[in-house]
Parts: sequence; C-alpha cells; structure tokens
Amino acid sequence: MTHSLLQHIPLTAAYLCQDCNAVGNCATNCPACASGVLLGLAGVLDREEEETRQMWAPMAELEAMAA
Repeated sequence: MTHSLLQHIPLTAAYLCQDCNAVGNCATNCPACASGVLLGLAGVLDREEEETRQMWAPMAELEAMAA
C-alpha cells in the first residue's frame, strides 16, 4: 500500500459497511460497494473507560469464582 492510498477518517464520521467490511465517511452509501447497510463506528468504538470497566466486571467475577 502506498501512502497516497491512506486516508484519515475521524471516528465520528467513520462508517463500516456490513456487506463488504469497507470503512468510509459517507453515512448513506458504502464507498466500495454502494450498499446502504452501514454501522457508525463511533457508537461502537468510542466508549468511556467506566463503561468498558462495567462491561468486563461480570466476567472478572466469574473468573474469580472459578479459581
């Protein structure tokens, strides 16, 4: 891959196409396959640290009980 092909897409504008797994910054159509089945990545990847800690806390409790 050459540097001319690299692009910067802010997380707030990044969308993942659920048909072909391409990432683009258009909220209506995939840049690779023109599909409209897109997932906004900011809602999935931009989590607060406390949210993440709460999500993994039950698993840590289960591992402690198993030990």
